[in-house]
Amino acid sequence: MALDHKSQPAASHGHHSPRLYIIGYISSIVLTAIAFGLALSHTMHFGPLLVVLMILAGLQIIVQLFFFMHVTESDGPPYHSIALVLGLFFTFAVAIMSVWIMSFGSQVS
Repeated sequence: MALDHKSQPAASHGHHSPRLYIIGYISSIVLTAIAFGLALSHTMHFGPLLVVLMILAGLQIIVQLFFFMHVTESDGPPYHSIALVLGLFFTFAVAIMSVWIMSFGSQVS
C-alpha cells in the first residue's frame, strides 16, 4: 500500500528539521531563563525591568510562532497575517493597560 504525499506529516517533507526544533527550544528556554533571572535578581528598577520583560515576551512570541507553529508555512488566505498582527496588538494592549491600571493602587490608598 503506497502512501501519497498528502497523507505524510509536514515534517517528513523537510519543512522543519529536528535541528530547527532544537534551536527553537533552546531559544525559548534562554529567553525564559533571562526573564526569570531578571525578575528575581532585583538588579533593575521596576520601569526598565518592565520594558525588558515586555521585549523578552515579544521575542518569546516570535520564537513560538516561527519555530513551533510554522506561521510562515501556511498557504492560507492573506487575512491570517492580519489576524496575527491584530492579535499581537490586543495582547500587548491588554498587558500594558493592566500594568497601567494596577499602578493606580499605590496612588489611591
